[in-house]
Amino acid sequence: MSESTYTGIATSTGDGRSGGRAVTDDGQLDLTLAVPAAAGGPGGGTNPEQLFAAGWSSCFHSALKFVAAQRKIPVTDSAVIAEVTLHQGADGFSLSAALHVEMSGVSQETADELAAAAHRTCPYSKAVSGTIPVTVDATVA
Repeated sequence: MSESTYTGIATSTGDGRSGGRAVTDDGQLDLTLAVPAAAGGPGGGTNPEQLFAAGWSSCFHSALKFVAAQRKIPVTDSAVIAEVTLHQGADGFSLSAALHVEMSGVSQETADELAAAAHRTCPYSKAVSGTIPVTVDATVA
């Protein structure tokens, strides 16, 4: 493995996704966890799927900017929307994801190429490669 750059540390306490709390070691993130109302819970807090989606979308967006800069391609008004879905089946719980990349200033072909390169570069994408279904699409505004 390569040299470590940074380690994020978070602790979850209480009842996990059902009324627990997640806190980072530096105190910058301090969240109440709750099953969303859309999933039959009380709502009023965040959940692991939202947290994973937030981390992945921001990491993927950084990877997108990185690969565009490497190729000297100016990308404007970019955003990455990550959808992380929790599934329950006969074999238990699983996840799937969809990454929607939005950008301006490039052709659709270039947007597709940049999104694919970002997916190969992003540490989150690498971490789940082959373990959950993931789709990636790009839209040019």
